[in-house]
Amino acid sequence: MDPQTAAALLDPDVLAVLDSIEYSPSAEMQIQQRLRKQGLSPDVVAAVMTQAQLRIEARAKFGPFADSMLFTRDGLGQATRLPVAAMHAKRIHRGKPQLIADLGCGIGADALAFAGVGAASVYACDSDEVTAALAAYNLRPFDAIAEHARAEDFNLDRADALWLDPARRSGKNADGSAFRLSHPEAFSPRLSWALAAAERVPSVGIKLGPALSHGLVPAGWEAQWTSHMGDVVEVALFRGHAQEREGRAALIMGEEGSLTVTEADLPSAEVEVASVGDYLFEPDGAVIRSGLVQALCAPLGAHRIHESIAYLSGDRPAEGPAAQAVSQYRVEDILPTGIRSLRGALTQRGITQVVVKKRGMDIDPAQVQRQLKLEPAGKGQPSESAVVIFTRVGEQRCAILAREC
Repeated sequence: MDPQTAAALLDPDVLAVLDSIEYSPSAEMQIQQRLRKQGLSPDVVAAVMTQAQLRIEARAKFGPFADSMLFTRDGLGQATRLPVAAMHAKRIHRGKPQLIADLGCGIGADALAFAGVGAASVYACDSDEVTAALAAYNLRPFDAIAEHARAEDFNLDRADALWLDPARRSGKNADGSAFRLSHPEAFSPRLSWALAAAERVPSVGIKLGPALSHGLVPAGWEAQWTSHMGDVVEVALFRGHAQEREGRAALIMGEEGSLTVTEADLPSAEVEVASVGDYLFEPDGAVIRSGLVQALCAPLGAHRIHESIAYLSGDRPAEGPAAQAVSQYRVEDILPTGIRSLRGALTQRGITQVVVKKRGMDIDPAQVQRQLKLEPAGKGQPSESAVVIFTRVGEQRCAILAREC
């Protein structure tokens, strides 16, 4: 979206039109024709229709709040999910700050949470003019200001708490999506600048991509990898009042509540590597990214099946809080990895559908699924499905036949 389109979209009359739309794909053509008859230009009609679509898509992240917000497609894709933003706000509000600075605010997801919880005022800024304008609109009901400005130009002495979300994308890929940056010094602002800025503010959080190297976490800080409903969404670095512990942690947020796994949960010695038991456990991605897989062994009564592969196994199903941190499978057999032999073993068992998973093996699950060419169940016959997990157990490559629990 260019600044001219954003300005047109923010016109009160255009916003009233947007708020009146009850969008559905089947009604899209009729809505466009009606808006043109009302005198809106083709560019404004296109912008309004895009916003109507994005509001529907945004409900997955923002719930009913999405229906009164404005978005860019990239901004929505990069925005913090509302439950995760609420977790950020809880941390940042520790120490009772008077002013929270959200530098690199995007469309304002975290700033919304900061402003909606507690009594602090919120200052937000973004280096992109259009994004800052939409953030200002989204924050209008709150004691918050959003401006078009660089994080580096903010006077840090003004803030009691600091939230930084460095831009990690630049330019465009062939499909129009933003190109993802991998080097922290290419972020905007640079990670080194963000860490230096944190030295001047009592409460700090820095949101980064979950692929962050453990070696980039400063000594004495907390690094928390977070998954929400099975998706690993971020790693956040916390310092000062916002910090709960030192070192690495994994936060799993799901329908059954939240579970935190920390370095303190790690065993004092390496967990043994042994053969596959009756159950196979696949740890949540946040646990894997944080390097805390072995912290689940004791509560699950499990062991490793390989020194460097993040599958665990045991002879009893996962129970208690730790069950939230894994997907679990009931193991039925260990099969050869050759397509012909595997197809024969599956057919012999009457299995007509499989989900193929892999870890530690160079295969394409979709290609394997096509190569298996399993025959569908005949008329009146039940369709048997299973999970086939390609992995390594010690030095052996194998396909584990299992059923998801």
